[in-house]
Amino acid sequence: MNFDKKEGLDVILQGLFKPYLERVPDVKKISNAMVSNGLISSQDDIVNDHIAFRTLGVPNLGINSFEKIFLHYGYTKEDYFYFEGKKLDAYWYAPPSPEYPRIFISELRVQDLSKETQAIILKYTQEITVDPVDILNLNNGQEVGAFFYKPLWQLPSLEDYNALLAESEYASWVIYNRYYLNHYTISVHELPEKYNTVAKFNDFLESIGIRLNTAGGKIKTSADGLLKQSSTVAQMINATFLNNKQAKISGSYVEFAERLPLPEFASVSPSKLTREQRREGFESANADKIFESTFSSQTKK
Repeated sequence: MNFDKKEGLDVILQGLFKPYLERVPDVKKISNAMVSNGLISSQDDIVNDHIAFRTLGVPNLGINSFEKIFLHYGYTKEDYFYFEGKKLDAYWYAPPSPEYPRIFISELRVQDLSKETQAIILKYTQEITVDPVDILNLNNGQEVGAFFYKPLWQLPSLEDYNALLAESEYASWVIYNRYYLNHYTISVHELPEKYNTVAKFNDFLESIGIRLNTAGGKIKTSADGLLKQSSTVAQMINATFLNNKQAKISGSYVEFAERLPLPEFASVSPSKLTREQRREGFESANADKIFESTFSSQTKK
């Protein structure tokens, strides 16, 4: 990865994180508590396991469009995931070097939804007649960073939002939030021993008043037992819809991941384990329940 690409990717990630930080109060609440309890000295000490985005599977959008940004910066496309119940496809992307987060991009299978829901989504997205990423100067980190928060389609009506919500809470989230950063993920195994498992860190989070996603249990564990994840419940945000109608809707959230050592490295001291020696990738069963961090089944508890 050359210097210019590295500098550009740094600018993009900073551009993504700033609005997310302002929009999700739990981010500062958690990092401030981590500092005051001596887990870290500053927000910069947190190791970001991955960041995630949601997209719509319609012409000129979706994974095939969105991934171009990160492929340009040296990310490599990895495993495919299918979420039958939620009607989603997804891929994860490995970073060009270990200091960068993994990327997880999901896409709504719009063609699998009811005709009524498809019609609502297409009402907004059909005005996009060319791939918006193709118009970007991908070498300009500031331009790319701003793109994530650019309105690609008109502001939805509250009626359309609610109609989507009734069939697909993922669809309603994307139609309003667009490419907003869905979540970032704290690598808990990188923390001091008192806090370096999801179980221990969940206790810490609840002690400071953080609400956790309980779908599938507070801790979501992969079949091999080597990837454990949890997440906050999405923050509710004040949203302004078409004709200035107001409503509180799900925004973004924070995730937590613990990657245990692969069996052949189980005896290595935790302080000496490298990223490559820990469980890599993602787990569809875990991710399926993490998606529900923005669903009303969690936010309305």
